Amino acid sequence: MANVAIVTDSNSGISVAEGKTLGVFVVPMPIHIDDGIYYEGKDLTYEEFYRQMLAGADIVTSQPAPGEITGLWDRVLESYEQLIYIPMTAGLSASFATAKMLAEDYGGRVEVADNRRISVTQRCSVMDALELAKDGLNAAQIRKTLEEQAYDACIYITVDNLKYLRKGGRVSGVEAMAGTMLNIKPVLEIYGEKLNAVEKVRGMKAARRAMIERVRADLEGRLKPLRDQGNLAVKIAYSQVSPELLEDWHGEVLEAFPQERTILGEPLTLSIACHTGPGALGVGAVRVDPRL
Repeated sequence: MANVAIVTDSNSGISVAEGKTLGVFVVPMPIHIDDGIYYEGKDLTYEEFYRQMLAGADIVTSQPAPGEITGLWDRVLESYEQLIYIPMTAGLSASFATAKMLAEDYGGRVEVADNRRISVTQRCSVMDALELAKDGLNAAQIRKTLEEQAYDACIYITVDNLKYLRKGGRVSGVEAMAGTMLNIKPVLEIYGEKLNAVEKVRGMKAARRAMIERVRADLEGRLKPLRDQGNLAVKIAYSQVSPELLEDWHGEVLEAFPQERTILGEPLTLSIACHTGPGALGVGAVRVDPRL
């Protein structure tokens, strides 16, 4: 019997199909669209999600049903001695608290990590966990390592349209109307347990510059030791943007951080996209295993 399995949810940006290729087990997140329930990366593609969003559908997210989580755990534990479950940050969902409670019935065979991450940075945690498992760490040791490294990351996002932040309660209707009229773009930070607006500027170009400057400040400040050790990677994120815009954004970030390793991009997962809508851009940095 194998030792430790890595399990996550689709907030990591890893679909069930990709998880099979990577050796990761994935709980698909439920997305409620009008009166139907769909599952990210399983029966709901990014293209269909944005098509429904732009058509004005009522879209909300929820956590997986307990039976969906334990059902997967039970199947995994038929072949593994232990598993480490890496859900999205506890600060943005009750998924962690639910999973932590469910794990109490597994006699120490299930560890649940609050890695305080989501989307691009959560994916990095999953990849780190795979390497730690290969190194022979048990589930409790992997959980401890991931939680100790939880804040070794930063990510900033700006949006093209404020109406989705308004729908999600992140800005008021008055703020959204005024912001639209004045072309105000918020810079949002996902850090630990929070998704907060940390800056407001006029125009997308200014927002892009502001995000880059904030990442630069983190690289020269609290993340500098990791950067100096070569254990940090800059990454970009986006939600349904044109290939031309994505290429332009990638080039701008690469020009700003020419000394960094290859800068890769990932789409924002749907739990974040529900709040940002299409046209969002992001940039951040995250601890990475130098072997990856």
